[in-house]
Amino acid sequence: PRIMASILRVNTLTDASSNNSTAMSTINQGTAKAWINLNGTGTIAARDSFNVSSIADQATGDTRVTVSSAFATTNYCTTASGGENADSYSGGMRAGSCYMVSTTVAGVAMSFQNGGAADCVINCSHILGDLA
Repeated sequence: PRIMASILRVNTLTDASSNNSTAMSTINQGTAKAWINLNGTGTIAARDSFNVSSIADQATGDTRVTVSSAFATTNYCTTASGGENADSYSGGMRAGSCYMVSTTVAGVAMSFQNGGAADCVINCSHILGDLA
């Protein structure tokens, strides 16, 4: 049998008991459009990610992550954090030491910075916004 692609078009999602409903616009606006958890030490590697095309070790304490899909505008929101403890986000958490850089709307990149002092074991980030 031939499998056909299909589209499900709904305005609202409701649970089975009809007690909780969510508009599709809330789901679209509230989901991360790109995210990554990566090891920034030694040979850098993504532990897991979504909508990421590449990662590059720029220098000590500087890792660049390029997003696959273009964003519609530069009006997106980013969050990042880094840590030096491989087992958890404790023992050297450096919230705010990581930040984002946007070269163009189509080439959004996350750049994890630690002041050049050292590479962080844990680098995490996500971006919310509208994709093109």
